Amino acid sequence: MLDLERVKRDDRLLRALTGLNHKALAALQPSFAQALAEAPIPRRSQQPRARAVGGGRKPRLVSVEDKLIYILFYFKCYPTFDLAGLLFDLDRSQANRWTHRLQPLLEAALGQQLALPKRKLSRMSEFVEAFPEVGRVIIDVTERPVQRAKDNDKQRDDYSGKKKRHTRSHLALVAPNRKILIFSHAYAGRHNDKGILNQEGWAE
Repeated sequence: MLDLERVKRDDRLLRALTGLNHKALAALQPSFAQALAEAPIPRRSQQPRARAVGGGRKPRLVSVEDKLIYILFYFKCYPTFDLAGLLFDLDRSQANRWTHRLQPLLEAALGQQLALPKRKLSRMSEFVEAFPEVGRVIIDVTERPVQRAKDNDKQRDDYSGKKKRHTRSHLALVAPNRKILIFSHAYAGRHNDKGILNQEGWAE
């Protein structure tokens, strides 16, 4: 199990785990806390609650900071849910639920700080209007590993011949200073770079 308190004390470990140092984490935390407070509490069942509030197994991700570190770790390292659960002392199903619950909250927090790349570019004039200071860009695809799907058709779609494993692909448009300006939605691993570029229409 991961020692979160040690991670919080060590700036180098925090950067290795989340990609952020203490200063950047502290700056992001208020926006994330606001998104978390405004999010509805998910219910796994429509049946009336049989257990008193506070009963049952105690949550492992208690504080806002713990939740933020978990979701940043997930997107920094892309572990399987088994590994994420092992490190944070969660069942794999809990790791899955936390990831899907916290992902939109992280996106909302990054959006408030204008730190989230654009998702859609419909025409070149829109790019020039959004980034007038950028003269040159680099376009490339990044692939992240995902768990092999049980469904045969789905796992074939996800299989990347280039990486020899199951992946999701994102097309990124990056400035010379390495700032990501635009980041596409995820594509199944079988899609090649040119095919994704054609579908996004960035080069038209």
